[in-house]
Amino acid sequence: MLFEFSNVAIFLIIAVVFVLVVLSIGKLLRPDNPSPGKSAVYECGEPPVGSGYSQFNMRFYLIAFVFVIFDVEIAFMFPVTVVFRELLEKGMGILAFVEITIFIVILLVGFVYAWTQGGLDWVRNSEKAD
Repeated sequence: MLFEFSNVAIFLIIAVVFVLVVLSIGKLLRPDNPSPGKSAVYECGEPPVGSGYSQFNMRFYLIAFVFVIFDVEIAFMFPVTVVFRELLEKGMGILAFVEITIFIVILLVGFVYAWTQGGLDWVRNSEKAD
């Protein structure tokens, strides 16, 4: 048992030494010409303006959340669609179809609820906002 731990310890030591050697060689070989232009923050070719911390509208998060929900839905449905033909041959195709249909209906009910409550409206009226 001690032998297995020594293998891991030796591997970790070799990995750390390798990283330190490669970083040291890189430090010796690369040019070191610092300048204010190189030290400036670079974001999409635009000069930075204002604070780096700003508040985003909650609607961005809501739209991202809806995207993630439907993306996860596809991730859950994909395995069933892959084996659906085999399930049909085994006589379990109707069961798989009903399960996926219930899954989609539950997600669609939540989507319709959010839509009817105005949660997906990009521009909200002040009397609708709760």
